[in-house]
Amino acid sequence: MSKLALSVLISLMFASTALTATAAQAADGAAPKKHHLKKVKAHGPMRVAAAEPGERVVKRVVMVHGRRKVVYQRMIVAAPPVPTMGDLAGLNMTHDPLDLKSNVALVLDQANSEVLFEKNSNVALPIASITKMMTGLIVVEAKQNMDEILTITDEDVDREKFSSSRLKVGTQLSRADMLHIALMSSENRASSALGRNYPGGKPAFVEAMNAKARELGMVDTHYVDSSGLSKMNVASARDLAKLAMAAYQQPILRQYSTDAKAMVETNGRPMQFGTTNHLVASPDWAIGLQKTGFINEAGRCLMMQAVIEGRSVIMVFLDSKGKQSRTADAGRMRKWLEALKPAGLSAPAAYSTGM
Repeated sequence: MSKLALSVLISLMFASTALTATAAQAADGAAPKKHHLKKVKAHGPMRVAAAEPGERVVKRVVMVHGRRKVVYQRMIVAAPPVPTMGDLAGLNMTHDPLDLKSNVALVLDQANSEVLFEKNSNVALPIASITKMMTGLIVVEAKQNMDEILTITDEDVDREKFSSSRLKVGTQLSRADMLHIALMSSENRASSALGRNYPGGKPAFVEAMNAKARELGMVDTHYVDSSGLSKMNVASARDLAKLAMAAYQQPILRQYSTDAKAMVETNGRPMQFGTTNHLVASPDWAIGLQKTGFINEAGRCLMMQAVIEGRSVIMVFLDSKGKQSRTADAGRMRKWLEALKPAGLSAPAAYSTGM
């Protein structure tokens, strides 16, 4: 945004504020008072979107008892929201009867793979940390020693998204603990260490991930790392449902992904980690497997197995907007499924839309 456009935007904001204040005073039959300036300052810094984020100090000229007075106000200029890959593909134009905030959704009956609900389910999109479920499946099927101690090294530091981690370089954990916090807390350095300590290192691990995807018939899937930080880790919702069904067969993946919290020993000191999905701790939900994910290009993502009205289902939500939107979408879907059973409805009532 140019400086001229930004100045016009700021001027309009100030004019709107002044008109609102004047109208309110006229409605109350009150004349402007000196403390009006204090109220302006009390509002704190304003926030607007602009191409160049940062903090600005804005000079304002106001009238107090017929005299001009100069005041200064901080303005925080926020960067505009980054469009997801789904938005760029136009998936946000697809509407559904549940008003889901996710651009992609899929619900399957786990027993017979019957599609109960789908929305853009064949579109391959970035899947962020849902990638870690395939990481877990590869580790478990490789039958590596789960008690072996692994060390976080500089190679595990995220230099793509610069994500934070509680695991400092030099931290030592068992392979089991690395897998536990990778699935439960979406620990990126733990996921990286799991891939790096596979026979043949990370390249061989990523190849094993892609080979497993082909074996499961995940035709729209491609992996480039073990953590999901890259936007090049892509899959469709239909593919992720296949992954969820395969991962559900592994008890350790069910347990680790659905623990609400866990204490692990890091270099001899206890450290507590928690889940990234608050639904697993809810007594209203019976969840057998889950994984969340988020990067800017992917939006908020969720893959989950749950029992609803006695029926085991696989749910996948991709490219959702808002921190709690993916779990809110799961809640909407649950109510919809609960309404189907009393009515005796199943496949004919399934909803399908999108590309």
